[in-house]
Amino acid sequence: MSRIAALLFVCALLPSLPAPAGTTWESRPLREVAIAPERTAQAQVVSLNTTRMTAEIAAPILALPVEPGQVVRRGEVLARLDCRDHELAARQAEARLAAAEARSRLAALQHERAQRLVSENFISRDLLDTRQAEYDAARAALAVERAALETARRQVEKCVVRAPFPAIVSERLGQVGEMTAAGSPLVALIDTSRIEVRAEVQASDAGSLVTARDARFTLDGDTYSLRLLRLSPAIDPVSRLRQARLRFSGRAAPVGASGRLVWSDAAPHLPAELLVRRGGRLGVYVESGAGPRFHPLPMAQEGRPARAEGLTPERRIVVRGQGALQAP
Repeated sequence: MSRIAALLFVCALLPSLPAPAGTTWESRPLREVAIAPERTAQAQVVSLNTTRMTAEIAAPILALPVEPGQVVRRGEVLARLDCRDHELAARQAEARLAAAEARSRLAALQHERAQRLVSENFISRDLLDTRQAEYDAARAALAVERAALETARRQVEKCVVRAPFPAIVSERLGQVGEMTAAGSPLVALIDTSRIEVRAEVQASDAGSLVTARDARFTLDGDTYSLRLLRLSPAIDPVSRLRQARLRFSGRAAPVGASGRLVWSDAAPHLPAELLVRRGGRLGVYVESGAGPRFHPLPMAQEGRPARAEGLTPERRIVVRGQGALQAP
């Protein structure tokens, strides 16, 4: 080791000497020097529903009046199926219901007549019980036929497939003339009424996102306002990130777009150039009655703005000459 290198090494081990007499410094209130650093995270616009609309009955496809990329309203027709067989089944159910109603009326009349006759001792109690059982059975059969007709009509309704929400058609999955079965896919939809922004946030930045008032999504120079919906308490074991979900406050970016989530930390921070290291700790000098005093900031990192922990807005921060000051 050369003499110069050895001398430098010994000097590095010596304790810091007090600032020379006449050292000048300048201070300003924290509220004047504090900044609100921006935080960013990767983000993507997602829909909560990406649905494959399927047939609920077996029938040939008559029409698919939508195309990929088309925007549809809630209730708009997506597909029409051949409904003739189901319409015939509904008419049969109506006829069976009419017959059941007639039998029920007859059973009611016979039961009413039997009640009068038994009171006059013209028929036995056993015959009245028989009429009562026939009347009950007729009413039960009537209820069965009514349910059968409702089921048949419901099957007819299934011949027309409608959009359950406002959406974008992402794909046509069926073909006109094709025979479908229950569960056969017809059209794929992207729900446009429930759009969120999914972001992966550093665990250390999660707290500032909760208190931020100006969260926004940036995409190709455009900015979209956001509000936080929820922040997962779980940390991904691989990426060490937490997932945040946000919703657009006004206009929304296209579904599937990838951009950046940007927000300003609401807590006051001190610029990195004001930080000094003393005794192995980073902090700032603050003005006190006896002169400048070193105030450590435990969460501070080299070269990054530091949260002004333990400092009030009126506390005066040394903004010039702090490099020559030494901890008391």
